[in-house]
Amino acid sequence: MISKLHKRRRAPTSELQITAFMNLMVVLVPFLLITAVFSQLAVLELALPEPASESSDEPPLPPGLRVVVRADTVTVTDGGSPVQAFDRADDGAIDTEALGALLSEIKSRRPDDTAITLLLEPSVAYEDLVTVMDTVRMQPDNPKQNMFPDIAIGEAAPVNGEAP
Repeated sequence: MISKLHKRRRAPTSELQITAFMNLMVVLVPFLLITAVFSQLAVLELALPEPASESSDEPPLPPGLRVVVRADTVTVTDGGSPVQAFDRADDGAIDTEALGALLSEIKSRRPDDTAITLLLEPSVAYEDLVTVMDTVRMQPDNPKQNMFPDIAIGEAAPVNGEAP
């Protein structure tokens, strides 16, 4: 019995094989570093509305260029007056080509303007918000050139007769 214990104690210890783990780390670490850089490129800075205060002594800012997205129409307003309204298609799609062409025409008249406000009804789908944001930001004929990159988002005022 003593001889069996002696043999176990004298058995050589095996070494850990970490070569496969090191190969994995050599591939995984650069991949994670590269993808982390790309994920930061997709972030957009937006100007969100401030929380409503109880009393404001400052007069409201004059309305600038706005795109009001509703369940049935998309309206472009400038200085508070409507410029053009686009009805949605039967399937609910927004006519981004016509919207982009109108905004491109406005941008050609006022090349220094970079700010625009998107006002949406609460029932508008998130995909529609993204579609309108992409249309507003990029020139239709040259997607690498910005049209209105300074985007502010807010809630559209209810239409007369609707409950807020």
